[in-house]
Amino acid sequence: MKLIKGTLVALTCAAMLMGCESKKKETSSIDVKDAEVSKNLVLDLSVDKVKNTLGTLKEADSFPRNITKGQKDWNLVGVRDWCSGFWPGVLWYAYELSDDPEIKAGAEKFTAPLKEIAYTPADNHDVGFMVYCSYGNGYRLTGNEEYKTVMLAAADTLATLYNPKVGTILSWPVMVDKIGYNTIIDNMMNLELLFWAAKNGGDKSLYDIADSHAQKSMEHLVRPDYSIYHVALFDEKTGEFTKGITHQGYADESMWARGQGWGIYGFALSYRETGKEEYLDTSIKLADHFIERLPEDGVPYWDFDDPKIPNAPKDASAASLVACGMLELADQVKDNALKVKYTQAAKDLMAKLESKAYFSGDTNQALLLHSTGHLPHNSEIDVPIIYADYYFMEALVRLKKLEDKIAMQ
Repeated sequence: MKLIKGTLVALTCAAMLMGCESKKKETSSIDVKDAEVSKNLVLDLSVDKVKNTLGTLKEADSFPRNITKGQKDWNLVGVRDWCSGFWPGVLWYAYELSDDPEIKAGAEKFTAPLKEIAYTPADNHDVGFMVYCSYGNGYRLTGNEEYKTVMLAAADTLATLYNPKVGTILSWPVMVDKIGYNTIIDNMMNLELLFWAAKNGGDKSLYDIADSHAQKSMEHLVRPDYSIYHVALFDEKTGEFTKGITHQGYADESMWARGQGWGIYGFALSYRETGKEEYLDTSIKLADHFIERLPEDGVPYWDFDDPKIPNAPKDASAASLVACGMLELADQVKDNALKVKYTQAAKDLMAKLESKAYFSGDTNQALLLHSTGHLPHNSEIDVPIIYADYYFMEALVRLKKLEDKIAMQ
């Protein structure tokens, strides 16, 4: 890869220097970053680590999801797990940053099994996460027409969950009998697949579905103070909104950190695709509310209203997701001061994630530590989770492109 060789030389030198200072202290990527050896060190070592992890994974239909505390290796899940698309997405971003043919081959290998998602009935809204993060990045980088065909089929599959009476995509069909017709804020991210398909040969109704879903989500998931409900419930027959609740947050009225991130990013991309100012305004206000409520150390707790704060778990996945959302928002706002504001907010979050406290270094196969998946169900608490790494890699790509653009001006 282009930057690795020089970085490894710097790494070796820095390790020798720090070894003289403390033989007990292990050299890691963060040690070198703190020594200011190279501004690009985290990027280089992230790509290198992804490649090393790739070499340990043999089955193309088994995907990293989380790492148990005290363990080094990823726990793997199958094709139909909602997180299956994130690992091939990580590989595609690593390939984009390195132009390494081995990483590209790995991305192709782990993308291929997800084809079945596009051609089997949708049992949840996560079709977008599974297919757009994998095939979407692959198509963007290679122009492979087979990838385009799969994505168009996946968009049609996702659209089968749309209820025109309600005006949204049903998120969890399996939960209807328990809680009723439901739409969750996470689903905002899956609209990108529908918007893309409508522009690239798919039925134009896919645009209308995505737009309607964004509109209804804005009306019912966004609270007056610009925090977000995790779940909106509707009367399936009348389409009437009944109430907002949580599933993964602390309480129905609390501010679940990752949910706020889905909203910031989701409404920014909905503005990008529709040009509707209300979506941009919503993203701005969600972002401002997130920034205002950040704790002093700059990293969100899993839920901003957990009464156990400051002894509550942090969520690196929310931080990496919001970094990407802030960068998307910075791309969309017209005012230069706002561009600077949201770009800096993203950089601040990334700086925290690149610190000793959050960057994994040699701890395990992940890039980031300290994510929280589903605390109310006692699941994935304070552990590495693959979607944290995915959005971390996306943010690295976005920031590198931004820096390259500035350098050319």
